[in-house]
Amino acid sequence: MSVELDVFVVNTTIMDEEVYQLWLDGYTVNDAVKVRMEGGVLEGCEASAEVLHSDTMDQYRTFQMCERLLHSPVKLANQLLFQIPPHRQVMLIERYYAFDSVFVREVLGKKLSKGTKKDLDDVSAKTGVTLKSCRRQFDNFKRVFKVVEELKGPLVENIRQHFLLSDKLARDYAAIVFFANNRFETGKKKLHYLTFQDFAFCAGQLISNWTVGALDNMVEDMDVDLEKEFLQDLKELKILITDRDLLDQHKSLVCTALRGKTKAFNEMEANFKFIEPCRSDKWTAGDMRLYLTHYTNSAHVLDTFKHQVVWDRYMGVIKSCILKMYHD
Repeated sequence: MSVELDVFVVNTTIMDEEVYQLWLDGYTVNDAVKVRMEGGVLEGCEASAEVLHSDTMDQYRTFQMCERLLHSPVKLANQLLFQIPPHRQVMLIERYYAFDSVFVREVLGKKLSKGTKKDLDDVSAKTGVTLKSCRRQFDNFKRVFKVVEELKGPLVENIRQHFLLSDKLARDYAAIVFFANNRFETGKKKLHYLTFQDFAFCAGQLISNWTVGALDNMVEDMDVDLEKEFLQDLKELKILITDRDLLDQHKSLVCTALRGKTKAFNEMEANFKFIEPCRSDKWTAGDMRLYLTHYTNSAHVLDTFKHQVVWDRYMGVIKSCILKMYHD
């Protein structure tokens, strides 16, 4: 009995981007073959389903062998086993470290531990992201966190250099690392409408203004840990709401500045503590910007309020974050 075997030898490693994405998304070989066939990959060629299955399986093996290099992307450029053009290396790395927004939203702020990883079955069922893909994304978060947590220098730059990610993706990972380190609670019901990108923007603001790195750009954990002295100073700002006289003076100054400038004035006056009502009363983005501007500036006129520097540092971030979320 004779057996025919076709062999195709090339210098450059062949990697189909569609198959790579199916592998990343956690499809089995059989499911990937089905998707490819439904996409019409066999139309116009003489290849059979068996050949397509063999091709898909071969590429899956290649991706699996490359995966250990993708765990440390710098090694991918220096290895000799696979002949992969530079532009294709960029694609492999960027897609491997890409993540689903619905997935990251579920784990954002949680400890990147075995306990959280055990819950990925539930996350997978809730988000529709395959369990295999959930595990890859979670392991990527944890890997980046471990590499950069003790490094000196800017967080985004460290991520970009060690994992060769684009600036946008490196900034997203910086947000994930920041929230994981500080354990911010992002799962509360009132916050469900906020997207990962909303939180990523806020993380960027906090990193730039409230961390140790905001003052010293060459210390360990500079962009990960919030500055302790600043957090202590924030306690002094409570006087604006605990001191009734000061609260009334502040409200009077803000309302005087706002009167006649917005249709939402009555709602603003009635709801001086603006966290919730601004949305239910349908303030415009312009209304919110106007309110926050005068809310911030009016505190400078209060004679007995002596914490102007901390106030400006605090409200600068708060204003930016609220306007970003409100606008979206």
